[in-house]
Amino acid sequence: MKQNSSIFTQAIIWVAALGYFVDIYDLLLFSIIRIPSLLSIGVDNVSDVGLLILNTQMFGLLLGGILWGVLGDKLGRTKVLFLSIALYSIGNILNGFVQTGTQYAIIRFIAGIGLAGELGAGITLVSELLPKEKRGIGTSVVAGVGLLGAVLAFFIAQWFDWRTCYFIGGGLGLALLLLRLSVFESGLFEKMEKNAAVVRGNFFMLFNKRERFMRYLRSILIGLPTWFVVGILISFSPEFARQLGIEGTIDPGIGIMISYSAIAVGDVVIGLLSQRLQSRKQAMHVFYGITIIGMVVFFTATTPLQLYISTGIMGFGTGFWAVFVTIGAENFGTNLRATAATTIPNMVRGSLNGISALFIGLGSYMSYVGSGIATAVIVMAITYWAISGLDETFGRDLDFIEE
Repeated sequence: MKQNSSIFTQAIIWVAALGYFVDIYDLLLFSIIRIPSLLSIGVDNVSDVGLLILNTQMFGLLLGGILWGVLGDKLGRTKVLFLSIALYSIGNILNGFVQTGTQYAIIRFIAGIGLAGELGAGITLVSELLPKEKRGIGTSVVAGVGLLGAVLAFFIAQWFDWRTCYFIGGGLGLALLLLRLSVFESGLFEKMEKNAAVVRGNFFMLFNKRERFMRYLRSILIGLPTWFVVGILISFSPEFARQLGIEGTIDPGIGIMISYSAIAVGDVVIGLLSQRLQSRKQAMHVFYGITIIGMVVFFTATTPLQLYISTGIMGFGTGFWAVFVTIGAENFGTNLRATAATTIPNMVRGSLNGISALFIGLGSYMSYVGSGIATAVIVMAITYWAISGLDETFGRDLDFIEE
């Protein structure tokens, strides 16, 4: 079949990887330029307003994940890729014109909706087009290359004004639309589309059976450490550094650059590790352990160097994003696969609202650092509970339908 030819397979991998590259550039750009951009438009309390804007963006990702996931199963994976890229590209360009904190939050919400469709649809396409024996490697390459978008965002932020950074992101997205024209639809989707009796993209089907709902919930919760590390520990590393008594300036942009470079490497390594172990779950457990080690180094750091080293360790440890999303895709039938694979990572991104609320709430009873440690313990406990109840999906045949 055409989908299985080596040339076509390479094309979908690299087109999906470049798409995720632009996605991550946009997604992480705000965390990198949070302080200078907010100060530039006259915002004084950059910490609180920054957290509000970040949560607003994540809420947009949460809603967008549902929208694009459903459309991916109803209309097709490639249509979702096109529409979502167009929306977040326009949002990025508009971000370069904001004048107030409120405008900033509204545009980041719109961009968040657009950003929600890229990864899930891309991973779904790659998972359905690659042979099951190579699926993990393919999705890891997508994530490994894509996550380097955060590194580009860091350097672009050093070279250009923050408004120009958003214009560049929008331009990259619009250029990507031309590449997307070369992507063919998944054969599994086209096969399913011919069967009018199959219910496609019904989001509520994820909740109407207890077994399927628990499968969905656990598939979400196994990804929690990633956005706790990036959204709380690294994004607010300057605040943690002050509370830890670390002297010297901590640049969250450097932390994000280091961590995402490590995440990119981790995503490739975990793909190879899962292939060698013939297990997604065992590979995830190894990386959870590395993440915990990084957290210990972070909370015991006494110098800027130690703090930056911890971001690298945590980054590598949370470099399981590709395998995590692949597990989500492999756990559900073709008629719900895009819905699941697109909503699952965005539910995790949206969970930052709940994690930050927990972090802030615990701060009422303990120190800033203490609430960070307590939140870390709770997040990891939930994560281990979630993965313990999931079946192994390595090598699973994806040609099945959810009833």
